[in-house]
Amino acid sequence: MFTGIVEATGKVLSLENKDKAWLMKVEAPGFIARDLNIGDSLANNGCCLTVVAKEGDVVSFELLEETLRLTSFEGLTKGSLVNLERPLQSGARLGGHFVSGHVDVRAKILEFEKRGKNFYLRVEVPGEFSKYVVYKGSIAIDGISLTIAEVHADSLAVWLIPHTLEVTNLSQATPQKFVNLEFDLLAKYVEKIASGNRENSPYQPQ
Repeated sequence: MFTGIVEATGKVLSLENKDKAWLMKVEAPGFIARDLNIGDSLANNGCCLTVVAKEGDVVSFELLEETLRLTSFEGLTKGSLVNLERPLQSGARLGGHFVSGHVDVRAKILEFEKRGKNFYLRVEVPGEFSKYVVYKGSIAIDGISLTIAEVHADSLAVWLIPHTLEVTNLSQATPQKFVNLEFDLLAKYVEKIASGNRENSPYQPQ
Protein backbone atom coordinates (compact mmCIF):
# COMPACT_ATOMS: atom_id res chain seq x y z
CA MET A 1 0.00 0.00 0.00
CA PHE A 2 1.22 3.48 -0.91
CA THR A 3 0.09 7.07 -0.36
CA GLY A 4 0.91 8.79 -3.64
CA ILE A 5 3.53 10.99 -1.98
CA VAL A 6 6.51 10.56 -4.29
CA GLU A 7 9.82 10.33 -2.43
CA ALA A 8 12.17 10.88 -5.36
CA THR A 9 12.67 10.18 -9.03
CA GLY A 10 14.83 7.42 -10.44
CA LYS A 11 16.47 7.27 -13.87
CA VAL A 12 15.71 4.41 -16.25
CA LEU A 13 18.95 2.80 -17.41
CA SER A 14 17.43 0.09 -19.59
CA LEU A 15 14.25 -1.80 -20.46
CA GLU A 16 15.02 -5.07 -22.23
CA ASN A 17 13.02 -8.05 -23.44
CA LYS A 18 14.70 -11.03 -21.80
CA ASP A 19 13.92 -14.74 -22.18
CA LYS A 20 11.55 -14.99 -19.21
CA ALA A 21 10.33 -11.41 -18.76
CA TRP A 22 11.02 -7.77 -19.52
CA LEU A 23 13.78 -6.44 -17.29
CA MET A 24 13.90 -2.79 -16.21
CA LYS A 25 16.91 -1.29 -14.48
CA VAL A 26 16.50 1.96 -12.56
CA GLU A 27 19.14 4.10 -10.87
CA ALA A 28 17.54 5.12 -7.57
CA PRO A 29 18.70 7.72 -5.04
CA GLY A 30 20.96 6.18 -2.41
CA PHE A 31 18.55 6.60 0.50
CA ILE A 32 15.97 4.51 -1.34
CA ALA A 33 18.32 1.92 -2.84
CA ARG A 34 20.01 1.23 0.51
CA ASP A 35 16.65 0.50 2.10
CA LEU A 36 15.67 -2.15 -0.46
CA ASN A 37 16.17 -5.90 -0.37
CA ILE A 38 15.44 -8.57 -2.95
CA GLY A 39 11.70 -9.26 -2.91
CA ASP A 40 10.74 -5.81 -1.62
CA SER A 41 8.10 -3.70 -3.34
CA LEU A 42 8.74 -0.27 -4.84
CA ALA A 43 6.24 1.86 -6.74
CA ASN A 44 7.56 3.06 -10.10
CA ASN A 45 5.25 5.64 -11.69
CA GLY A 46 2.52 4.30 -9.44
CA CYS A 47 3.03 0.66 -10.41
CA CYS A 48 4.03 -1.71 -7.59
CA LEU A 49 7.07 -3.71 -8.76
CA THR A 50 9.19 -6.35 -7.03
CA VAL A 51 12.94 -5.89 -6.62
CA VAL A 52 14.65 -8.86 -8.29
CA ALA A 53 18.24 -7.60 -8.17
CA LYS A 54 20.27 -4.74 -6.77
CA GLU A 55 23.80 -3.57 -7.43
CA GLY A 56 24.74 -0.38 -5.65
CA ASP A 57 22.05 2.17 -6.49
CA VAL A 58 20.85 0.22 -9.55
CA VAL A 59 17.63 -1.68 -8.86
CA SER A 60 16.15 -4.25 -11.27
CA PHE A 61 12.52 -5.24 -11.81
CA GLU A 62 10.85 -7.92 -13.93
CA LEU A 63 7.79 -6.78 -15.88
CA LEU A 64 4.92 -8.90 -17.15
CA GLU A 65 3.46 -8.45 -20.63
CA GLU A 66 0.26 -7.44 -18.80
CA THR A 67 2.19 -4.71 -17.01
CA LEU A 68 3.43 -3.28 -20.29
CA ARG A 69 -0.05 -3.48 -21.81
CA LEU A 70 -1.73 -1.55 -19.00
CA THR A 71 0.97 0.98 -18.15
CA SER A 72 3.06 3.67 -19.77
CA PHE A 73 6.28 1.66 -19.29
CA GLU A 74 6.27 0.72 -22.95
CA GLY A 75 7.23 4.31 -23.75
CA LEU A 76 10.13 4.50 -21.29
CA THR A 77 13.59 5.00 -22.73
CA LYS A 78 17.07 5.37 -21.29
CA GLY A 79 17.10 8.53 -19.18
CA SER A 80 13.36 8.63 -18.53
CA LEU A 81 12.44 9.63 -15.00
CA VAL A 82 10.18 7.42 -12.89
CA ASN A 83 8.48 8.40 -9.65
CA LEU A 84 9.58 6.25 -6.71
CA GLU A 85 7.74 5.54 -3.47
CA ARG A 86 8.40 2.89 -0.85
CA PRO A 87 5.40 1.15 0.77
CA LEU A 88 3.58 2.90 3.59
CA GLN A 89 4.94 2.00 7.02
CA SER A 90 2.58 1.14 9.87
CA GLY A 91 1.92 4.24 11.99
CA ALA A 92 3.21 6.66 9.35
CA ARG A 93 1.28 9.76 8.34
CA LEU A 94 -1.03 9.34 5.36
CA GLY A 95 -0.29 12.51 3.42
CA GLY A 96 -2.00 11.59 0.16
CA HIS A 97 -4.63 8.88 -0.25
CA PHE A 98 -4.67 5.07 -0.32
CA VAL A 99 -2.89 3.91 -3.48
CA SER A 100 -2.56 0.18 -4.15
CA GLY A 101 0.11 0.37 -6.81
CA HIS A 102 -2.14 -1.48 -9.28
CA VAL A 103 -2.46 0.75 -12.33
CA ASP A 104 -5.93 0.80 -13.89
CA VAL A 105 -5.05 2.21 -17.28
CA ARG A 106 -2.55 4.30 -19.17
CA ALA A 107 -3.93 7.61 -20.39
CA LYS A 108 -2.80 10.28 -22.81
CA ILE A 109 -1.91 13.79 -21.70
CA LEU A 110 -4.22 16.17 -23.57
CA GLU A 111 -3.01 19.49 -22.18
CA PHE A 112 -0.03 20.56 -20.11
CA GLU A 113 0.75 24.23 -19.76
CA LYS A 114 1.70 26.94 -17.32
CA ARG A 115 -1.17 29.18 -16.31
CA GLY A 116 -0.12 32.02 -14.06
CA LYS A 117 2.19 30.64 -11.39
CA ASN A 118 0.87 27.09 -11.52
CA PHE A 119 0.59 24.33 -14.10
CA TYR A 120 -2.54 22.84 -15.66
CA LEU A 121 -2.63 19.16 -16.60
CA ARG A 122 -5.53 17.45 -18.39
CA VAL A 123 -5.51 13.74 -19.18
CA GLU A 124 -7.97 11.50 -20.98
CA VAL A 125 -10.21 9.11 -19.04
CA PRO A 126 -11.53 6.00 -20.83
CA GLY A 127 -15.32 5.80 -20.59
CA GLU A 128 -15.45 2.71 -18.36
CA PHE A 129 -13.52 4.58 -15.65
CA SER A 130 -15.37 7.91 -15.72
CA LYS A 131 -17.65 6.79 -12.86
CA TYR A 132 -14.65 6.93 -10.49
CA VAL A 133 -13.87 10.56 -11.31
CA VAL A 134 -15.45 13.13 -9.01
CA TYR A 135 -14.79 16.81 -8.48
CA LYS A 136 -12.29 17.31 -5.62
CA GLY A 137 -11.77 13.55 -5.46
CA SER A 138 -8.37 11.85 -5.49
CA ILE A 139 -6.48 10.43 -8.46
CA ALA A 140 -3.02 8.90 -8.75
CA ILE A 141 -1.23 10.07 -11.90
CA ASP A 142 2.09 8.27 -12.38
CA GLY A 143 1.84 7.46 -8.68
CA ILE A 144 1.32 11.07 -7.59
CA SER A 145 -1.66 11.73 -5.33
CA LEU A 146 -3.51 14.68 -6.85
CA THR A 147 -6.86 16.40 -6.40
CA ILE A 148 -9.23 16.48 -9.36
CA ALA A 149 -9.99 20.10 -10.24
CA GLU A 150 -12.15 19.57 -13.33
CA VAL A 151 -14.31 16.70 -14.60
CA HIS A 152 -15.06 16.50 -18.32
CA ALA A 153 -16.92 13.91 -20.37
CA ASP A 154 -13.74 12.15 -21.45
CA SER A 155 -11.01 13.66 -19.28
CA LEU A 156 -10.01 15.12 -15.93
CA ALA A 157 -7.77 18.02 -15.00
CA VAL A 158 -5.53 18.82 -12.04
CA TRP A 159 -3.50 21.82 -10.97
CA LEU A 160 0.18 21.40 -10.09
CA ILE A 161 2.36 23.57 -7.91
CA PRO A 162 6.00 24.16 -8.98
CA HIS A 163 7.23 21.87 -6.19
CA THR A 164 5.44 18.90 -7.76
CA LEU A 165 7.30 19.46 -11.02
CA GLU A 166 10.60 19.75 -9.17
CA VAL A 167 10.31 16.41 -7.33
CA THR A 168 8.41 14.23 -9.85
CA ASN A 169 8.66 13.10 -13.46
CA LEU A 170 5.96 15.57 -14.51
CA SER A 171 8.83 17.91 -15.33
CA GLN A 172 9.08 15.77 -18.50
CA ALA A 173 5.34 15.86 -19.25
CA THR A 174 4.21 16.80 -22.75
CA PRO A 175 0.90 16.50 -24.63
CA GLN A 176 0.39 13.07 -26.26
CA LYS A 177 2.66 11.40 -23.71
CA PHE A 178 1.13 8.59 -21.65
CA VAL A 179 0.81 8.44 -17.86
CA ASN A 180 -0.44 5.77 -15.47
CA LEU A 181 -3.79 6.28 -13.74
CA GLU A 182 -5.04 4.55 -10.61
CA PHE A 183 -8.54 5.50 -9.54
CA ASP A 184 -9.72 5.69 -5.95
CA LEU A 185 -9.58 2.22 -4.40
CA LEU A 186 -12.39 2.89 -1.92
CA ALA A 187 -14.71 4.00 -4.73
CA LYS A 188 -14.13 0.73 -6.56
CA TYR A 189 -14.96 -1.35 -3.49
CA VAL A 190 -18.10 0.67 -2.80
CA GLU A 191 -19.23 0.23 -6.40
CA LYS A 192 -18.70 -3.55 -6.31
CA ILE A 193 -20.58 -3.97 -3.03
CA ALA A 194 -23.43 -1.68 -4.04
CA SER A 195 -23.89 -3.18 -7.51
CA GLY A 196 -23.37 -6.81 -6.59
CA ASN A 197 -21.16 -7.07 -9.66
CA ARG A 198 -19.18 -10.32 -9.65
CA GLU A 199 -16.89 -9.44 -12.53
CA ASN A 200 -13.24 -9.22 -11.57
CA SER A 201 -12.35 -6.19 -13.68
CA PRO A 202 -13.75 -3.66 -16.15
CA TYR A 203 -11.33 -4.76 -18.86
CA GLN A 204 -12.59 -6.37 -22.03
CA PRO A 205 -10.74 -9.31 -23.62
CA GLN A 206 -8.45 -8.28 -26.45
